[in-house]
Amino acid sequence: MTGLAGRIGRATATTLFAGAVGGFALLAGEAIAARTRRYAKPTMGLALRTSMGPSGAPTLRLVLLGDSAAIGVGVEWLSETVGGQLARLLAEGTPEAGLRHVLLSSVGVAGSRSTDLATQVARALLGDRPDVAVVLIGAQDATGLRSAEESAAHLGDAVRRLRGAGVQVVVGTCPDLGAVRSIAPPLRQLTGWMGRRVARAQAAAVTGAGGVVVDLADETGAVFRADAGTLCYDGFHPSADGYRVWAHALYPAVLDAAQAAGRRTIQE
Repeated sequence: MTGLAGRIGRATATTLFAGAVGGFALLAGEAIAARTRRYAKPTMGLALRTSMGPSGAPTLRLVLLGDSAAIGVGVEWLSETVGGQLARLLAEGTPEAGLRHVLLSSVGVAGSRSTDLATQVARALLGDRPDVAVVLIGAQDATGLRSAEESAAHLGDAVRRLRGAGVQVVVGTCPDLGAVRSIAPPLRQLTGWMGRRVARAQAAAVTGAGGVVVDLADETGAVFRADAGTLCYDGFHPSADGYRVWAHALYPAVLDAAQAAGRRTIQE
């Protein structure tokens, strides 16, 4: 019986080892496939500065910071980006808030990680101070296997600097990476788990720095998982529909920030 138990134990260990090696090989192969996939590039003709709304309405300066989401990689027209759609919603206004003349700009850079935000903040604060900043970051931190806490600390520093300059800040945390279709299972599930870790750390850091958090994974992940049309042709970056989903998730917090900025302007 002892000999049988030993043989069973060795066979089990061998099976587990082979399974682990096979699983690692599968993940490695999927990672290589994901890295070599053809992804959307920034549209060179996409204007990063524009204005929307009647020129006689109160002015609101809106700036976007972050990664490819902040400049709209995956779409061809400014009106389809998160910034463009937020600017339109703010310009159209509400019965309570009225119309606005929105000056939209972006200092985001495709492929950025949270460590790159310091430079973007410096650019955002050049010239006239923005009223509201929307930060979209985290996907590259998660897929690059960066420390969630370290990445979040850089984001918190950026939010703190913006708030110190009198800018209202709304942060869309790392989106649901488990919804992307450019990465095959089980790597997709692992990437989604890493994205959730980053998002949780981001939320704590942003709140501590005085910013407002919108959990994009929680607010929009189910839509992205259910509808492949929310992603562009590369299966990673959002499509116009996907950016619209994000914009509407962000809009309530951005509207509150715009109203807070307006009250501060009146007081000054």
